Amino acid sequence: MTTYDNIFKALADPTRRAIFERLMTLPRSVTEIAGDLPVSRPAVSQHLRVLKAAGLAKVTSNGASHEYTIDGRGVRQLRKYTEQFWDQTLDAFNVFVEQSNPKEPEDGKHKS
Repeated sequence: MTTYDNIFKALADPTRRAIFERLMTLPRSVTEIAGDLPVSRPAVSQHLRVLKAAGLAKVTSNGASHEYTIDGRGVRQLRKYTEQFWDQTLDAFNVFVEQSNPKEPEDGKHKS
């Protein structure tokens, strides 16, 4: 199983992020990916190996042709990791709002 560190290290490189984003739309060959970027095909292949090792990309073979696409397992792990921060942030916001707006007494009478 991949770790969050591997995912973040893989996405830390701007070229790998660009490759990852291109894979989100549809499966692509190394040649197609390299045609969109100012890097060589061997460099794209190296970046794809890192994305695969991090669990963010996968390859399918059709004879001599190889197509790369997003690996949903790694993306789900990334999402799970980032969602915990949203949950914590929303909980903290809820506490802040409750502390900023104290509830009125249960009997409906205001203290004077």
